[in-house]
Amino acid sequence: MAGYATTRHHPAQGGGKDRITDYHTTLFRRLTWEGTVPLEVRVDSKELPANSNRGLECYYVQAPRVSYLPLLMPEIRRYLMDVVFDEAAASNLKEEDWWFETEEGTLLKWHWPIGLIYDNHTISVSVRAAASHRPASQSLPLRIILHLVSPPTEKLMLAPSPEACKQAFMGQLKEADFIRWGNTKRITGLRKAEQDGIWESIKEHNFDEYWRIASKVTPSATPAPSVGSPGNTSMHVRPPSIDAGGVPEKDSAYTVRCVPVRIYLPDGPFIQELVPPLLEDGSPHSLYHFLSTHLPLLFPPRPNLPVSSRVNPTAQTSTDLAYALVQGVVSPPEAEIAWLGACLTGADGWLNICIGLNRT
Repeated sequence: MAGYATTRHHPAQGGGKDRITDYHTTLFRRLTWEGTVPLEVRVDSKELPANSNRGLECYYVQAPRVSYLPLLMPEIRRYLMDVVFDEAAASNLKEEDWWFETEEGTLLKWHWPIGLIYDNHTISVSVRAAASHRPASQSLPLRIILHLVSPPTEKLMLAPSPEACKQAFMGQLKEADFIRWGNTKRITGLRKAEQDGIWESIKEHNFDEYWRIASKVTPSATPAPSVGSPGNTSMHVRPPSIDAGGVPEKDSAYTVRCVPVRIYLPDGPFIQELVPPLLEDGSPHSLYHFLSTHLPLLFPPRPNLPVSSRVNPTAQTSTDLAYALVQGVVSPPEAEIAWLGACLTGADGWLNICIGLNRT
């Protein structure tokens, strides 16, 4: 997957270029959608009802990266009711009192996509292992503890229910829409059935239905605007809003106002940024340029390069102390922010970048 960093393709005869771009866009969107992470859900042994089967209190699931923990609750509940809990005792349990935390005691956020939870946790564990000089563990299920009582509502900040999660998701979707276009007309312009359909498609894990609606909101991953040769002082940058036929491409990933981005640091806060798709000289804004600007200690800035060579910095010797994980994939530095924002965002429209630390 190292070759996914750009939307530039060799032109084909008869409009084939557009078809190739559309194919690759759909391919990576589907790869993101179909991605899963392994979870091990274990009920807190101190909270198991009487007469529960303590040999089967673990539930394993390959959860979709784009899904959310509240959407797994019905499946987990069915398993526990059928296999683990005593029928009489289980009847007194209330699902709205259930909540999750990791083995290390980290409270899991209901409104984060499951893939983001997994990536952030995996990186944090590896950083703590490195700090204590322990060997890094291989990719394993994320082990989480299910509590059945006393949810810490002051810390959860969100009721553990699918409906509350839906409202939070729609809020994230509208915020991303505003950052990209300067308004929320694309989201609010959807019919009520379409807005509900976006969430239902996530619940049902229906890629085609989701993108049938989301394509009205998400920018297209059209090729980046061409940039003049470095020897030409006027640069002759083609305006990004004009395609080869002179028709404005108003929905292009390279003409949005900004890409909604969040950077997640190991065991730290996240940084929310509004990232322009193009630099001042008209060249595509690369992932490396963005990270070296905002996290220069981890991604030391490199010497200024001619515009024509910025899209291929991998030939240089890297002194990076960290790496960027997007949808579980280590992203190459030349990846264009605009392309990432069109193809590898979460279902809520946000480009989530988890920062891991390289072992030295």
